[in-house]
Amino acid sequence: MRESFFATLECELLERRRFASQAEARMACFSLIEGWYNAVRLPSSLGYRSPMAYEAAKDTVTTET
Repeated sequence: MRESFFATLECELLERRRFASQAEARMACFSLIEGWYNAVRLPSSLGYRSPMAYEAAKDTVTTET
């Protein structure tokens, strides 16, 4: 999974633009991770649910038990 993450980061963000500063690069990485990777992406390892939806379902099951 780690290799898949870094491949996605490189392909979707780093190969497509140049950054003026390290701070700009950090903000772009943060935006990609929090805005798409953790919220929208549908990995097969989580049953094709976004990580946020998976965590919400897991929390619901835990509180119901």
